[in-house]
Amino acid sequence: MANIRKIARRSFLIGSAAIAGGVAFGVYKINQDAPNPLVASEGESTLNPFILINADGVTIVTPRAEMGQGTQTTLAALVAEELDIAWEDVRIMHGPPAQAYYNAALLGMALPFKHYADTDFKHGLRQAVGNAGKLLSLQVTGGSTAMKDGFERMRHAGASAREALKMAAAAQLGVDISTLKTENGQVIAADGTTLPYTTLAEAAAAFDAPNPDLRPASAWKYLGKSMPRLDMVGKSTGTAAFAIDTVLPDMKFATVRMNPKRSGMVSFDATEALKMAGVEKVVGLGNGIGVIATNTWLAFKAAEAVEIVWEDAAYPATSKELMTAIKASLDDDPNTTARDDGDVAADIAGTEITADYTVPWLAHTTMEPMNATALLRDGQLTVWVGNQAPIITRDKCADAAGLPPENVTVHTTLMGGGFGRRSETDFSVQAALLAAALPDTPIKVTWTREEDIALDFFRPAAAARFRGIVKDGKPQLLDGAIAAPSVTKQTVLRVTGNSVPGPDRAHVEGAYDQPYAIPNHRITGHLTPLSVPIGSWRSVAASFNGFFYDTFIDEMAHAAQADPLAFRLALAKDEHAPSALAIEKVREISGWTGQTPAGIGRGIGFSHSFGTAVAMIVEVQDSAGIIGINKVWIACDVGIALDPSIIEAQMISGAIYGMSAAIMGEISFADGQVQEKNYPDYDALRMHTVPAFEVAILENSPHLGGVGEPGTPPSMPALGNALFDLTGIRARDLPFIKTYDFAL
Repeated sequence: MANIRKIARRSFLIGSAAIAGGVAFGVYKINQDAPNPLVASEGESTLNPFILINADGVTIVTPRAEMGQGTQTTLAALVAEELDIAWEDVRIMHGPPAQAYYNAALLGMALPFKHYADTDFKHGLRQAVGNAGKLLSLQVTGGSTAMKDGFERMRHAGASAREALKMAAAAQLGVDISTLKTENGQVIAADGTTLPYTTLAEAAAAFDAPNPDLRPASAWKYLGKSMPRLDMVGKSTGTAAFAIDTVLPDMKFATVRMNPKRSGMVSFDATEALKMAGVEKVVGLGNGIGVIATNTWLAFKAAEAVEIVWEDAAYPATSKELMTAIKASLDDDPNTTARDDGDVAADIAGTEITADYTVPWLAHTTMEPMNATALLRDGQLTVWVGNQAPIITRDKCADAAGLPPENVTVHTTLMGGGFGRRSETDFSVQAALLAAALPDTPIKVTWTREEDIALDFFRPAAAARFRGIVKDGKPQLLDGAIAAPSVTKQTVLRVTGNSVPGPDRAHVEGAYDQPYAIPNHRITGHLTPLSVPIGSWRSVAASFNGFFYDTFIDEMAHAAQADPLAFRLALAKDEHAPSALAIEKVREISGWTGQTPAGIGRGIGFSHSFGTAVAMIVEVQDSAGIIGINKVWIACDVGIALDPSIIEAQMISGAIYGMSAAIMGEISFADGQVQEKNYPDYDALRMHTVPAFEVAILENSPHLGGVGEPGTPPSMPALGNALFDLTGIRARDLPFIKTYDFAL
């Protein structure tokens, strides 16, 4: 395998210049060269940062993390489609921390446009702004942007490499390149002569290939089809390597115990822990301790034996006090008024509806707890960790170890779940600090499940206040105010050390940007200055705004004595055709009539998020006073369905994640610390309670949408609306288990 370095001096220009010796790549032209991080060993060629060829075959270097969502399979398909290699020969590896793997879509998502209203011009502007991610070395997996980022870039990588290989073959055979074709990893001449890519790659590096046209969708072999997942065999056989599987010679094992009140540490006494045979070191980490031992269980027990005096929390001590502070923010001046159509203060005739909503703090609870392995030797730090931000991880670990970034190597592994949690660097930094405390020894840090839940960067609790007016079956006014701490401001401060001034439009995503034409329509965002650590949780603010906004739409529909589905459809039809078509499709596949028999409830939820319209219908049933979920129907419009099976899986996954949170998800605080300890306290839907699903995938949107997160926002209101249809009781506060009895 190639020697992967942080910075290789052979560079490529995204657009027209040489890549690692000669293969042109891409159509994006930015003002600087981006170094190619792949340095070929003898007998290898790195035709560009995404393609490595050696005697064993072709390896596609994927720039985004695999945490179960199938992203590396589709990214590889984008390259393979143009490179002409057989699917069974595709191999993948995650790219190292490198500017070349910047995310060209993430920043563009933040532009203050409603995604459903994107014109070609606005879409192009998002792409142009997104390319600034190169200047920031923004190598991040998140925001459902992997395919938006890679759709053209990865195909151009494959196409330009293919043409370079053909040029090398033409030179070797002495024929015109137009007489050559490619198939299954080889160049084929008119007389039937075949030259495998493996024999041409080294010569291909000498050619400056043109930037060929990409193949039309009508010629695709892999894209648009359900491809076998490249991680499927390894995960099915237990041979896939996650960070927690890292094994190195002479390894020691560690864990941490940090302040559960998320503040500092006054003092600690490790006397009893150090008496335990096999405990090698207890290290102060500022706001907690790390224990290094000969096995993980011993490290866990020793950490419990350390006597620690903690500082108190810097935020209100109880869930009730925290929510009181959030609700109070609704009376403050808004941080942002993201939508303000018409005049919500006008005297408008009709039936008035008001509603207040709350949602609790939520944890990520990835199946694989936070862990990382680090080794400091001869001034070089190596870290093995599942992470969503390799460059940020590298730089934070370098700071912790007192090293320049070029002295740090980060190996990004498969992840047993991410959901935004692994975009943080706390667990990686802890491994770096403990490795620095015991040089020349690999240190594997593994958190307990209790630590993993208590020390999360939570989805913030939030509150909302809505007012609406309906007349003649139609909404005339919708005025919503949403309060919560700011995920954006906290995250940017953690990563950069700088605060972000000004409006936080991300705080109201999933509410202000819904494709409904309401004459008088305002959404305001109110930020609560609480220091409870928060971060990105699957679908971020849309996770709570989807519940607030769509539940209120449902309440308006009932106040208007209208069918809830028809009510939404009428609002969307003149505003955004793809959204209307998604609502119509979910009506069709579910057989929605608006009427349900006794003991059955149905609810519709709709949300447009991350560029994708998702309409969802949930059916619930009352069996002797216990409620279960029978079936869920989903219609989503992703613009271009690159892999239908992965899209279907992600829509189902997002819905299960959202419904689990809606039914039972809650992080509660007492005395400044989290009360939930493990899965019995913070559960999820289990196999026997997960409903049947039917998913319809549409391609009416003119632009590619995301799929990892959009299934979550509509799932919570769809379930709540179904519960209202079943019981006649409207629950405005999550989790629902406080209002209804569920089969669990």
